[in-house]
Amino acid sequence: MVVDVHGHVTHPDLFKMLPMPASLADIDGMLETKAAAGIDMTIVGSPVGFGTMVPIPGQDNYAQPLDRLKSFHDWLAETVAAHRDSMRAYAYTNPFGPEEELAQTAATAREDGFVGLIVNTSVKGEYLHSERAGPFFEMAGELGMPVFLHPPAAPVGTEAMGDFRLVTHVARFNDVTSCVALLAFSGVLARHPEVEIVAPMAGGAISLLAERLDLAATERVPGPPGSTPDAPPGPPPSAALGRVDLDTSTSNAGALRADLALVGPDRMLFGTDSPPSTVPVEKGLEMVRELDVPEADRQAILGGNAERLFELAEST
Repeated sequence: MVVDVHGHVTHPDLFKMLPMPASLADIDGMLETKAAAGIDMTIVGSPVGFGTMVPIPGQDNYAQPLDRLKSFHDWLAETVAAHRDSMRAYAYTNPFGPEEELAQTAATAREDGFVGLIVNTSVKGEYLHSERAGPFFEMAGELGMPVFLHPPAAPVGTEAMGDFRLVTHVARFNDVTSCVALLAFSGVLARHPEVEIVAPMAGGAISLLAERLDLAATERVPGPPGSTPDAPPGPPPSAALGRVDLDTSTSNAGALRADLALVGPDRMLFGTDSPPSTVPVEKGLEMVRELDVPEADRQAILGGNAERLFELAEST
């Protein structure tokens, strides 16, 4: 089975309120396109809940009422149930949300059809290594569900980029990179070994940064006593990167080869970011099929790893 771990759909009511790609509403079209390419199942979700990735003045994706967020997940559960053979879903939440939101998220994630959580890599400039994300990681660990890290509508650096096209293709890519680096460097990944992390966009540029993270951990910066913390005991930060799963939603074949070198084929998951990505899903399949790995590893990347990680056989 070929499993796409990175797809998106949006509540139809949002199209009456906010501008967004039409492909997010064409669920049947998405599934037909993927089936024709040989993709059997897609795990879908929204990185903004009942919100939008398109910048709208005054729109705050993190201020949505809990009843509105519940209505989105109710619709998503119904949609998955109607396409049971080809869809599963992520439950969205604000990782810095109040206790009530996290409790609602946990209840949603336990419902039939949901196999993981989806959160933003940063929230209003604050990355997930923040202590405020502690309750979220504890909840994720109790659920035993993978956490899909998706960049937000307005990642760090949005204002500096200015051009929305660069925000989409550069700033969000950078947000994934920085979030994973911080989770490894700060020790969050080591403190929560029960939480499986999935990073999209091939993990951003994280596969190029393992050595630099280790260097940063041991480097001493001149200054007053105590101004630079001692090197943390235990394994170097790069060791934690080996337990992060990276999806293949990239247009750069070199990034996939770098991911192979960093985490190996057992930690790579096929993903397309489609919809709304306009890159043909066939291109993503082709890049995986061209990797210089044994056929068993290729099949694991295309679907076997996702079946295991998301326990898809148990959710049928």
